Amino acid sequence: MRILVTGTAGFIGFHLARRLLQDGYTVIGIDGMTDYYDVSLKRRRHALLHRFGNFTSHAFMLEDAQALHDVFAHSSPAMVVHLAGQAGVSHSLDAPGTYIGSNILGTYALLEAVRRHGPLHLMMASSSSVYGANTVLPFSEAHRCDHPLSLYAATKKAAEDIAHSYSCIWNIPTTVLRFFTAYGPWGRPDMALFRFIAGTYAGKPIDVYNNGNMARDFTYIDDVVEAIVRLSRVPPEKAGEGDPGSSPAAPYRVVNIGSNRPVSLLAFIAAIEKATGRPCARHYLPMRPGDVPRTWADCSALESLTGFRPSTPLQTGVDAFVAWYDAHYANAPQP
Repeated sequence: MRILVTGTAGFIGFHLARRLLQDGYTVIGIDGMTDYYDVSLKRRRHALLHRFGNFTSHAFMLEDAQALHDVFAHSSPAMVVHLAGQAGVSHSLDAPGTYIGSNILGTYALLEAVRRHGPLHLMMASSSSVYGANTVLPFSEAHRCDHPLSLYAATKKAAEDIAHSYSCIWNIPTTVLRFFTAYGPWGRPDMALFRFIAGTYAGKPIDVYNNGNMARDFTYIDDVVEAIVRLSRVPPEKAGEGDPGSSPAAPYRVVNIGSNRPVSLLAFIAAIEKATGRPCARHYLPMRPGDVPRTWADCSALESLTGFRPSTPLQTGVDAFVAWYDAHYANAPQP
């Protein structure tokens, strides 16, 4: 089976592609290799994937419709997992155009290729950020997502809505994956875990927003990948299948990918201190624009559909990240 994965040099895309390759699938990767963060990290991820004989990769932005068409025509993938996009809430304040280009125009170009070439299942990344100003916890796929608090969240919700319209008009089985704070080895340098450890090793205070009064539904990367793989086997077959994220009008569903165990930011920092054996000096700051104080995933739909619920303990995941960081970055110059 040939599977096309966008964003294979990214954090989740790399881990998913590696799992699929280990399971014997042929993976066709696409990544634009943007410089939002360290491109050398992306290249190292891809280098590991290229050790597999059943992996090929293409470097271009998804907005390049002709390049997309050529890859689809040549590879005829049976499934597409769309994980590429511009990430980061705070960066959307500084570079809004990149979010419109990658998350909306890039997704539109991909959907056009999907409708023309007809893979059996489209899976695509979204984010817990789409829940925005919603204060009802835990976040359920049945909740309305009408009040995004950042441009990043708005572009992810727009991509969901565009994908729904394509699913409805062209009968494309589509699963949208709403990720909740994925973390683990090979993670992004702009994410809290990476930044906190880099700052701690450098002996610098870490920025703690909202004076530490925050909580996140941290989800270990191996659990995220397991959830995607299991959901890939249960594409929505018709409208209104009964789960809270299913559409009444299309073979389309939304599924939360979280742990259902929100952790306070201060407890998260404590786990880092335990893993590193070093205290984290803190620089307390107010809430950043576009951020939310708390996320919490209702994972009942994921468990009902797949029999799986993420379960990796936070300390286990943080320990694994620190071991990876020590192997790859501990002796490098710190920021």
